[in-house]
Amino acid sequence: MKNSLFFLAAFLLGIPAQSDVIHTIQSSASMTVAAPGSVVTRQANEYSISGNGIATTDGTTDDVLGGLGAATSGVNDLTTITASQAVEGEAFSFVNSYTEGDTIESSIDVGSIPAYSNLTSTSAGDAGDAEIGVGQDGALTLSIGTATGTTITGQFTTTLEVD
Repeated sequence: MKNSLFFLAAFLLGIPAQSDVIHTIQSSASMTVAAPGSVVTRQANEYSISGNGIATTDGTTDDVLGGLGAATSGVNDLTTITASQAVEGEAFSFVNSYTEGDTIESSIDVGSIPAYSNLTSTSAGDAGDAEIGVGQDGALTLSIGTATGTTITGQFTTTLEVD
């Protein structure tokens, strides 16, 4: 009977359980103000020729196509041609195009605008009166105010892990 009372008492009192509980609370805030910058795409040198029923010359040599030569500061020399109808009275067509590329700048001063075909510049951001903060209670303060070119991010994370 003593044995059964012992087991009954152990059952009623319960057996302690072991587990690991990890609880974390984290708040964070950040502000990023954009720097000034420029992105440039230079125009390439392009040459194209197409034709039918024509005779060509560069003034010295007949039946040449012309084209791009050696480059100086990024711009190729161009050999021009003259085209004429090969046989009088016959059908002919001729198309010739040339686009001069941008000259390569040897150096660009900060704040200057280089003479490139495609240029996008952005000014520096200004934090103005933007405010960020994390209180002792984890509360986030995020106010963009009069800021320009500025990104404000706030994050509140809570995790509960029971093992």
